[in-house]
Amino acid sequence: MPLARDTRRSQLDPTLEPHEIERLRRFGTARDFDPGAALISAGQTGIGLAVVLKGHVEISQQGPSGEAEPLLTHLPGAFIGELAQLSGRPALVDAFAVDAVEVLEITPERLRALLIAEAELGERIMRALILRRVDLLETGRGGPIIIGNSDSGDVLRLENFLARNAHPHQRFDPDRDADAQMLVERFGVASERLPLVLCPGGQVLHNPSETELARCIGLVGPIDADKIYDVVVVGAGPAGLAASVYAGSEGLSVLVLDCRAFGGQAGASARIENYLGFPTGITGMALMGRAYSQAQKFGVEFAIPDEVVRLEQNGDGLSTLVIGSDERVRARTVVLACGAKYRRLDVAAIEGYEGACVHYWASPLEASLCTAREVALVGGGNSAGQAAVYLAGHAEKVWLIIRGPSLEATMSKYLIERIESLPNVELVANTEVTAVTGEDSALCNISWKNRKTGEEASKPVSQLFLFIGAAPNTNWLASSGLTRDDKGFIVTGQTIDRECHALETNLRGVFAIGDVRAGSVKRVAAAVGEGAQVVAAVHAFLAKS
Repeated sequence: MPLARDTRRSQLDPTLEPHEIERLRRFGTARDFDPGAALISAGQTGIGLAVVLKGHVEISQQGPSGEAEPLLTHLPGAFIGELAQLSGRPALVDAFAVDAVEVLEITPERLRALLIAEAELGERIMRALILRRVDLLETGRGGPIIIGNSDSGDVLRLENFLARNAHPHQRFDPDRDADAQMLVERFGVASERLPLVLCPGGQVLHNPSETELARCIGLVGPIDADKIYDVVVVGAGPAGLAASVYAGSEGLSVLVLDCRAFGGQAGASARIENYLGFPTGITGMALMGRAYSQAQKFGVEFAIPDEVVRLEQNGDGLSTLVIGSDERVRARTVVLACGAKYRRLDVAAIEGYEGACVHYWASPLEASLCTAREVALVGGGNSAGQAAVYLAGHAEKVWLIIRGPSLEATMSKYLIERIESLPNVELVANTEVTAVTGEDSALCNISWKNRKTGEEASKPVSQLFLFIGAAPNTNWLASSGLTRDDKGFIVTGQTIDRECHALETNLRGVFAIGDVRAGSVKRVAAAVGEGAQVVAAVHAFLAKS
């Protein structure tokens, strides 16, 4: 597939005309830099967008050896920055003045104002910011450096986390790369302590958790305990992102919290083909990535990963959300879009293979593990069908295992027809997985049993994908007083014993949308619709408060 830098160079690195720069001056401040001075340092919060007025600016990154690797040089009329500058996050690359340089500095807050006030020019700038992030992702440039073996479950875990958050990174295998091996030797790291992660700011982490990595690279930082948000959205799936976009665009102060990544289960979908307006389909990550960027454009704040562990109301008209890091967030309204948690197979020892060989989504990272191998996928819904079609393009054989007699009752017809046309996908109906076996955390075989005949089989499967549904992610709300149904979904609307909006819960100012809401339609489009609808309810509530 051609890279964005090869096909969309003029949009990736546009040159602004003098009259366009004049239009931008009201949003920024001119600043001079001496030759050799750093305009931006990777890992440090940058100056925002910087339009080059005079001189030349070199963009570079650090490799595993610590030496600067030049990427490109910006000339007058160009601007420096990518999506990190939109929200004031740490820069991913370095920028140095080659000679005497003058730039127009535009802070993140003023940049967001520019994008809205100067619609046509703002569109060009926004497109460039997005394409530059895409370029970093496609070329493996910028961001943290992961040092570890390519078949390590922890390496895959960290890469998955960064990929799901659209954060560029580099990976080097010490068995194949001399610089990576040199770093392992320099730090005296035993193989069991790998992977190492070199953060852009110079910090070195030993096999970090996702939260440790996120804090090191600036994905999440301290939350202002004194600030009262108009809306705090819990969950960054389709419903939560939609609510944040509409609330942010209408001037409300919004914070979005999610325990893992933006996009939810939709973000892990290999291809969504029945979403309005995309007749050729779109990957879940692309769709959710656009929504994520759109929310940032409207000033929405994100804290990912930050897991909410408790919801409290203390009679002061505000809600308080307690985060796992012991931080507290206060809000006038709360929108619960916390979705669902993946269900796991009740099979002995399966936990030992999760992350490395057992997966709950199918992204390019997982697909790369399936090349010329037999894999199995359990599940009969649309997400399972999309994943099976996607994996069939990489694996030698895909065993599609379902408990029911056929796919007709659970999967869209177009997906069924596509699966039937694939020669390397074989449906195994009325069947459930009974055992998994392997060596050293590497899956070797799975066994299954026909639920009708009792017939058993074992296949040399190296990767197992589970798409067996999900349970509502509401256990953390047990002490909140929130009303849930017998399956754990949040009850809203007419079933509440008081007059309230259809999306409001029994707790005043607390709303529920998307998959976590009882009676909701479990579709991406429905979740987005509820995300838009809830903002009207929030406005009405705030007007009465």
